[in-house]
Amino acid sequence: MNDSETLSHTQWECKYHVVFIPKYRRKVLYGELRRHLGEVFRQLAMQRESRVEEGHLMADHVHMMVSIPPKYSVAQVVGYIKGKSAIHIARTFGERKRNFVGQHFWARGYFVSTVGRDEHVIREYIRKQESEDKRLDQLHLW
Repeated sequence: MNDSETLSHTQWECKYHVVFIPKYRRKVLYGELRRHLGEVFRQLAMQRESRVEEGHLMADHVHMMVSIPPKYSVAQVVGYIKGKSAIHIARTFGERKRNFVGQHFWARGYFVSTVGRDEHVIREYIRKQESEDKRLDQLHLW
């Protein structure tokens, strides 16, 4: 499994599992916004020479596996994606919906973990996140 990429003098394979939430964990990532954000995240990642390998948008958080070249820090790329997507959301959806306040759409922090050799496990976790959340919600009903 040699999925490494190259820069002019570097061979690399740097993948990260990133999770971030809307401010106050509002459940706003649904409907038209949900369908629209995946492509926005992919385009913004490409502008930083990164690639969204896998992703899933839940109603109140985002899971992504992102491949980031070593010349960029994770904080630079995630900050860029969150900042530019917040501006895009405010411009695109701001007139039609309340509580989209531009740069304040996303909460300040995020979770990040390196992906190592268990990449297929993390991909599967991201894919099945929604069904797992529903299953856990059902357990709490009792």
